[in-house]
Amino acid sequence: MVPGTPPTTAGPPGTPPTRPLPAIWFERPVLPAFAARVAETCTVLGPPTEDDPYAELEAAVGVIAGARRYDTAFMDHAPRLRVIARTGIGYDAVDIDAATRRGIAVTNTPDGPTVSTAEHAIALMLIVVKNVVAARDALRAGSSGYFSRHEAIELRGKTLGLVGFGRIARQVAAIAAGLGMRVRYVDPFVDAASAPPGVERARDLPDLLGTADVVSVHVPLTDESRGMFGPAQFASMKPGAAFINTARGALVDQDALLLSLDSGHLFGAGLDVTAPEPLPPDHPLLHRDDVIVTPHVASATNEGKARMFGSALDQALAVLDGRRPEHLVNPEVWERSVAPAAAGGRE
Repeated sequence: MVPGTPPTTAGPPGTPPTRPLPAIWFERPVLPAFAARVAETCTVLGPPTEDDPYAELEAAVGVIAGARRYDTAFMDHAPRLRVIARTGIGYDAVDIDAATRRGIAVTNTPDGPTVSTAEHAIALMLIVVKNVVAARDALRAGSSGYFSRHEAIELRGKTLGLVGFGRIARQVAAIAAGLGMRVRYVDPFVDAASAPPGVERARDLPDLLGTADVVSVHVPLTDESRGMFGPAQFASMKPGAAFINTARGALVDQDALLLSLDSGHLFGAGLDVTAPEPLPPDHPLLHRDDVIVTPHVASATNEGKARMFGSALDQALAVLDGRRPEHLVNPEVWERSVAPAAAGGRE
């Protein structure tokens, strides 16, 4: 039997034994398009309430996880939990070590948000370099002399620097190439031979920052990458460059970013991620005409939500059925506990 799955029970006389549907806890409401499939494949628990953030969690063998923190306190409330399936690429909000110690498989959906997030990064870039926020605010204020006072950047022939060159960054590179931009990247895990034609690998981060007219960040948040953009990095950026971040807010020292904007060194910034999230309404980044901030919604298109939800559900059900999921973050837990237990329950 798969660990955490209710035991097989007998049906009416003459019918084969039936097994109760696995109990899966959903952090967010089930998407309407998946309602029928969810009803056929699992027992729905959750979502949590403000009064009880762990509502119904004690019975859960699986979790479809969103943005909340999945730490030891959460896992303590879910003693039967076998899988945490993230609806997204990043899993920095999951305590992987704690999950592994408890034999809990952790999965993510690296293909789900790729297109939507890449398009959003390009949208932020265009809003910043075309100075859309300032133009809108001037119009709302009833100003005059719009054309003579407006400042913007033409992207054709400019250099886009990608920090990290995974799935999303590669999609951004393809769109930027269509705009006529030169594309460079830095990523210690990607060699030049595996990059698409026309995309250049920079020597290192300082080399990239010193040559890019737009810098777009696409790296996971780890202990090593936390705060990787501070005063030195912003100072080394090309004067008049734009900064885009759709990865994680904690990668950036926001005070250093503000100082670079205040000094005029940077042209502007586009952020879908901040620290904290959301920013308080009085935060200075929200009240500048050279900055656009969105509340971590880059992947939240109808298509992106469906891909992430569907993939997370597929992988949770695979684990609970004793099948190795496609995107297993902690493979050691599979060999050590999940797979042997699952195999042992098969007849």
